[in-house]
Amino acid sequence: MSALTFVLKQPLKQRVDMSPLVCQRLTELTLTQIGALPLQQGKQQIPVEALFEVSGTDTAQIVIKNSSDKLDFIGKELHGGSITVEGDAGAYCGMGMKAGNITVLGNVGLFAACEMKKGQLTVHGNAGDFLGGALPGNKMGMKGGVVLIKGNVGERAGDHLRRGVILIEGNAGDYCGSRMTAGTIAVMGKVGNHLGYAMRRGTLLLWQSAKIPAMFNDCGTHTLAFLPLLFASFKGLDSKFADKASAFNRVQRYGGDMAEMGRGEILLKSVA
Repeated sequence: MSALTFVLKQPLKQRVDMSPLVCQRLTELTLTQIGALPLQQGKQQIPVEALFEVSGTDTAQIVIKNSSDKLDFIGKELHGGSITVEGDAGAYCGMGMKAGNITVLGNVGLFAACEMKKGQLTVHGNAGDFLGGALPGNKMGMKGGVVLIKGNVGERAGDHLRRGVILIEGNAGDYCGSRMTAGTIAVMGKVGNHLGYAMRRGTLLLWQSAKIPAMFNDCGTHTLAFLPLLFASFKGLDSKFADKASAFNRVQRYGGDMAEMGRGEILLKSVA
């Protein structure tokens, strides 16, 4: 069987809600029925076939070609299977994802992987603000799974992170790890200001020097036995994180945010 493929016919003028096009919701439908499904575009509902050329039969594998940054909610609440996006994705990509894999060959917008529960989101480009965060008004962001970003991310990455792993090969903006309650964020590039703001628990793992906020205490240099185990868990990833040369276990540790519970930590790769 060939993958169920959606080819965007022309550039979009308004944003489109792609949440109906997930594997578990299409399993019993024919191509004709899938083409007739309504998608919200602005204030109108437009059938899938008006926006996309639809082909293929394997609903466990979805491919979106000629994708646009105006396609929002791709893979929302995905519960198994895979979605490959050839191009950019809009906001809320992988929101509430429960299982499966989403791969984006371009960039993703705001709130990617927000409130994600399980599965893996891989982005070959950049990600917008609030990666793995919580929706406005909610207190728990990403609750599990793995997010791999091969480019840079915007501000507030991992805001309200509850559980799971966010791996960033590039740079992260201001307030990375803000209001974290658990989980791990690893950043190979540079990080912005206000790192770990209001962090309660969890780990921020850094490869490059950073401006450590005053609310974090310097706990000295340590050799941590859990880090080799953490890096070993990345071996199956197509990423710099899987490279043995990127691994280390000697860190400068900072504990905080002392204005909160103070049980979080920033682990900075030691040069000593």
